[in-house]
Amino acid sequence: MLPSLASNSCVRLIQTHKSTWYFLSLILGYALYLVFGAVVFSSIELPYEDILRQDLRTIKKQFLQENECLSEERLERFLEKAMDASNYGVSILNNASTNWNWDFTSALFFASTVLSTTGYGHTAPLSNAGKAFCIIYSVIGIPFTLLFLTAVVQRIMVFSTRRPIMYFHRRWSMSKPLVAIVHASVLATLAVCFFFLIPAAMFSAVEENWNFLESFYFCFISLTTIGLGDYVPGEATHQKFRELYKVAVTVYLILGLIVMLVVLETFCELQQLKQLRKMFYLKKEKPQDHLSILEHDYLSFSTVSNRTTAYSEGKIQSFVSVPTPLSSHNDDPMIE
Repeated sequence: MLPSLASNSCVRLIQTHKSTWYFLSLILGYALYLVFGAVVFSSIELPYEDILRQDLRTIKKQFLQENECLSEERLERFLEKAMDASNYGVSILNNASTNWNWDFTSALFFASTVLSTTGYGHTAPLSNAGKAFCIIYSVIGIPFTLLFLTAVVQRIMVFSTRRPIMYFHRRWSMSKPLVAIVHASVLATLAVCFFFLIPAAMFSAVEENWNFLESFYFCFISLTTIGLGDYVPGEATHQKFRELYKVAVTVYLILGLIVMLVVLETFCELQQLKQLRKMFYLKKEKPQDHLSILEHDYLSFSTVSNRTTAYSEGKIQSFVSVPTPLSSHNDDPMIE
C-alpha cells in the first residue's frame, strides 16, 4: 500500500513540475555536451601540440648551439617582445612589414568585427586612448548593431519567409507546417551555397596559403561570430588590391550575418521548434485566469456592497414605516 502511494505521489510531482524537470535535463545535457567537446578536442589536438612544442625546443636548442655568443636569457627576452608585438598584429618579419593594421580599410574591417562581436583578435588597440574609445564605441555600437540587424531581418522575413509560405498555403492548399519546413530547408540550402561554398572557393583562390577546407572554416567561424582569428583574409604578403579586398570582406561579413539571422529566425518560427522550446519554459498565467480572479473579486465585493445597502435600506424602512393601505394603491377601492 505504501509503495503504491509513494509511486503515485512521485508521478504527480513529476507531472505538476514537468517543465522544471525538462529544464534540469536540458542543463545536464548541455553540461555533458561541453564535456564531450572537451574530451574530443583534447584527444585530437593534444598530440599536435606536443609535436609542435618538441619542434620549437629543437629549433631553439639548435639556434643556441650555432650562436654560442647569444645567451638563452637574451633570446627569451627577444622572443617575448616579438610575441607581444605579434599579439597586437605587428610582425617582426620583413615580408610582413608592408601590411599596416590601422590604415582606413583595416580599421573599417576591425570596426565591423567589433560591432558584430566576431572579434578575430589579430588586431587590438595599442594605445590607452584607443582602448578607451573601443569601450565607448562598443557600448554604443553593439546595441545599435542589434537594433539595425533586428530591423533589417524583420523586413526581410516578410518577403523571404512569411509571404512565400502564405502564398503556397493559400494557392496550393498545402499544410502550413509542411510548407514552412520545406521553405526553411530550401532557404538554408541557398544560404550554405551562396555564403559558404562559393565564398570558400573564392577565398581559396585569392588566399595563397588557404585550401578549400580552411576557407570554409573561415566562413563558418566568421558568420557564426565565433571569430577565433587563426585565419584572417588580406594578411598575406604583397596582397593584391588589399584595400578593396578588405572592404569586400567587410561587406560579405555584414550580409552573411544578416542572412544567417534570417535563416535562424525562419527555423525558430517552425511550429515544431516552438513546441520544443515550450517544454523548457515556465508556464505563464493566462489572461483568462486574471479576468476570472478579478471578476470573482468584483462579484464578491458587489455582493457584500449589495448586502450592506439592503441592510441599510432595511434599517431606514424600519424607522420610516408607511401604513399598508396608504402605501399600496392596488388595495384602494377608489382607484380600482
